[in-house]
Amino acid sequence: MEFSREARLPTEVGEFRIFVVREGEKEHVVLIREPLVEPVLLRVHSECFTGDVLGSLRCDCGEQLNYALYRIAREGGILIYLRQEGRGIGLFNKINAYALQDEGYDTVQANHQLGFEADMRRYDIAGRILERIGVRRVRLMTNNPNKVWDLRRYGIEVVERVPIEVKPNEHNADYLRTKKLKLGHLLMKV
Repeated sequence: MEFSREARLPTEVGEFRIFVVREGEKEHVVLIREPLVEPVLLRVHSECFTGDVLGSLRCDCGEQLNYALYRIAREGGILIYLRQEGRGIGLFNKINAYALQDEGYDTVQANHQLGFEADMRRYDIAGRILERIGVRRVRLMTNNPNKVWDLRRYGIEVVERVPIEVKPNEHNADYLRTKKLKLGHLLMKV
């Protein structure tokens, strides 16, 4: 694991410090907004090109990212942006999964049809990043219980799970329902 130098990153919602963590071929992004008072407000966000960049309505990723950035800019905290697109199967396979979803498969079934597990992501890298920068206690913005478990397994105390739920729309309602029923995501609005 290799850390880049830190730089200043002014954004529409506020100014952050940014650095990149290289892990093999992957480069993960870390944004920090002072003050960092433990327990630190934290969002561990997995890359979603279609949602984060293109504004896709098929998922809730872009809205979650924007909400997290706004809240961290306002309160202080950390965003760790992990390069594990499409629940860890990559963009190419994610688009193939979208095509299967267009044929009637849900998101879990589509991954299985392509020969993948329902979710291939891992969050231990986030734990190692937090350890390296000296953060031990967090308030984690997530609906995914696997993130809580993985961070705790790495010795990070998750003192609070902060829900980060967006209003379902006609394009993502079934997707969100599948996340709740098949992946155990803690969602109330579906």
